[in-house]
Amino acid sequence: MKLSLAIQTPEVDRAVPVALLSGSFDERLRKARALGADGVELMTANPRALDANAVADMLQANGLEAAAVGSGAVAFSTGLTLLSPDLQQARQARERLTDLIDFATAVRAPVVTIGSFRGRLAHAGPSARQDLVIALRDGAGYAESKAVRLAVEPINRYESDIVNSAAGAMELVGDVSHSALGIILDTFHVNIEETSWTEPFEKVMAAGLLWHVHLGDNNRLYPGQGLIDFPAIVSTLQACGYNGYLSAELLALPDPDTAAAETMRYMRSLVGGRP
Repeated sequence: MKLSLAIQTPEVDRAVPVALLSGSFDERLRKARALGADGVELMTANPRALDANAVADMLQANGLEAAAVGSGAVAFSTGLTLLSPDLQQARQARERLTDLIDFATAVRAPVVTIGSFRGRLAHAGPSARQDLVIALRDGAGYAESKAVRLAVEPINRYESDIVNSAAGAMELVGDVSHSALGIILDTFHVNIEETSWTEPFEKVMAAGLLWHVHLGDNNRLYPGQGLIDFPAIVSTLQACGYNGYLSAELLALPDPDTAAAETMRYMRSLVGGRP
């Protein structure tokens, strides 16, 4: 397994609460490398505003991989969601998903995450769930053509009214029925919605659908500051053969650099690998 830190890209116009590290984009990359991260998860709001090839070069210069492209900054910064009740905004969101996939291809990120970017059923019409299925199926088809995959993220009931649990994510993935759509599990949301620290990871791994993991303790602080049994989760993932990324997407407290450093210190003690 590899460790990643979620950072926002330069065009995002305000601080994303769950993005880590401070400074310019290049400074964030250098800090991630110095902390021993294997990669960074790129939280971008408008990939077209970025020089994707330059980003790829900066990652390579710092010895980092693009662990994933996160879509959360799109919803946070622009308000665009796939289930927007405004049809024009919904179309723009679908176009933005295409942009995210293109960006992932350019920076060689294996997966684009779909969390809050999907939107809420309550804000859309009676066909909202089927509309989401179609949008994800179309997006997965495009992603497959670009050698990228999409991963839908269960989000707790207080933040989302669709896909709150691993079982709900597996049901949605089954409805979409496309090989380029899988699942990302976030330990913070697992803590709220599940009855076991480890069983959701086992089930999604057994289905061959676990493509990315987000880290955050039950209070959404860095691992080791709450109640979640991270040693049990890491052991379960190792036993199941998971070899993807564990990516810190958590509150940047007490500050973005400390949260990143403490995450890396704690998780490296469990995962092993380079200091």
